[in-house]
Amino acid sequence: MSKFLIVGLGNIGEEYKNTRHNIGFSILDFLADEAGVSFQSSRLADVAELKHKGKTLFLIKPTTYMNLSGKAYNYWLQTEKIEIHQSLVLVDELALPFGKIRIGPKGSDGGHNGLKSIQETLGTTNYPRLRFGISNTFNKGNQSNYVLGKWNEEEQKALPERLKLCSEAIKAFTFIGLERCMNQFNKA
Repeated sequence: MSKFLIVGLGNIGEEYKNTRHNIGFSILDFLADEAGVSFQSSRLADVAELKHKGKTLFLIKPTTYMNLSGKAYNYWLQTEKIEIHQSLVLVDELALPFGKIRIGPKGSDGGHNGLKSIQETLGTTNYPRLRFGISNTFNKGNQSNYVLGKWNEEEQKALPERLKLCSEAIKAFTFIGLERCMNQFNKA
């Protein structure tokens, strides 16, 4: 049976719940709810395990805060003996319109502290990721407030359908592989 590590990036704490920056956590919460599994506190992360078509998915929400995400990611890769290409990092992306997703095998950190931490810890930018568009509709100098802000009313309404799409993409990634997953979901 093959194992996968699905890493949702976000910050712990009530003040960060349902913010744009925490979309990685939101996607994993949706996936776990859908599968009827729950997260347990563990070493460096809240962890849930689910089975899908003969695959085991370890869902982790690092409890290290965003800028130390690499520590949790690396720990769980090693602990569960999962190859890096069998992992997927879920991250917010300013450069994409709201709700658009892009799946890819590698890329720069784009100034994202969570990705920066992963890159520094693993020593590579070659790890699969799912980028979730949060748009960049903020005034100059207001990026931090925007990213750490809550979804607006319109986004809030559209979110469940986009979370469902992400859930399908994650399951497809584990079943049909990265290339076919990219072909299928990068158009959505």
